[in-house]
Amino acid sequence: MKIVWMVALAIVAWRVVAGRWPWQSRLDARRRDAIARACDLLEVGPRASRQEIINAHRRKLATVHPDRGGSNEAVHLVNAARDTLLAEIER
Repeated sequence: MKIVWMVALAIVAWRVVAGRWPWQSRLDARRRDAIARACDLLEVGPRASRQEIINAHRRKLATVHPDRGGSNEAVHLVNAARDTLLAEIER
């Protein structure tokens, strides 16, 4: 029982010191990686505005669209990048 209390105390201490729960750090890293990949794909900065993201999406979509020699997979990646960045702005 002592071990359970020590673990709980350690978790609460982590929260106080780090400002987040121990299991959140891994999720934050995944989200940061996804945002970085999306920014690279759309060629925008991490602090791009909603309109900049939409314009970059349109430009990139024009180059990877299947009618212009691209592929469906590329279109899906570009759409996912746009959705990721727009969701981050809403956060």
